Amino acid sequence: MRKILEACPTCSSNLTITEVTCDTCGTQVRSRYQPGPFSALDEEQQTFLLLFVRSRGNLKELEKTLGVSYPTVRAKLDEVIERLEPPTAPQPAAGDRKAVLAMVQSGQLAASDALALLRSSEMPSAPSGDPTGDN
Repeated sequence: MRKILEACPTCSSNLTITEVTCDTCGTQVRSRYQPGPFSALDEEQQTFLLLFVRSRGNLKELEKTLGVSYPTVRAKLDEVIERLEPPTAPQPAAGDRKAVLAMVQSGQLAASDALALLRSSEMPSAPSGDPTGDN
C-alpha cells in the first residue's frame, strides 16, 4: 500500500483526505480529514521511530540494533523531531497593530495571543510604588 500523499502533486498545497474505505466490507466514509503528524516522516524516519519506540527510547539499545554510533542515532532522532515540529510563524512586534490583526485574520496567530500582544504595547508603565498608575 502506498504512503498517503502529503501535498498536491501539481501546486504543492496541503491535501485533505475526503474518503476512507473498509477493505473487508467496502463501507465508505466521506468527511474531511487531515493526515496525522507521522505521515510527514519518510519511510526511513518511520522505521527509525518504530525501532525507537520498541527500544523504549533507549538510544544505546537503538545504537546496537542499527549498528551505528551513538551520535548517528542522536542525529537521526533530532531529524525526526525537527520533521514533526510544526513550523513557527514569525511573531509581530507588540506595537505593530496592523501586522498582529493580519496574522489573526490569516490564522497564524490566536486571537488571545494577539490581544495579549496588543495590550502589552498599550499599557503605560506604572510607577514602582503604585501598580494602578494613580498618584
